Amino acid sequence: MKMTQSKEYYVISVMAEMAGLHPQTLRYYEKMGILHPSRSQGNIRLYSREDVERVKRIKTLTQDMGVNLAGVEIILNLTEQMEKMKIELMKEKELMKDRIRK
Repeated sequence: MKMTQSKEYYVISVMAEMAGLHPQTLRYYEKMGILHPSRSQGNIRLYSREDVERVKRIKTLTQDMGVNLAGVEIILNLTEQMEKMKIELMKEKELMKDRIRK
């Protein structure tokens, strides 16, 4: 994942503090494939605002709802697929509106 200059990024210690988790937990989430931080040129993990929100969702699912990490992965993947489908449907809707107007 490439970093963009316009985004704000956090190192693992800051991210862990923001999320209320141990840095090792974040590393484990990455190892499990449910978190994908960017990397600096020096290979330092860098977390975006989107990563912060994702970790909060993971934390809610695991700690508040009792979902295991395999379940979290499935839920996050399905949620992402649904969001992509929603965007595609919105695009199709706009295309249909444009066709009707013509």
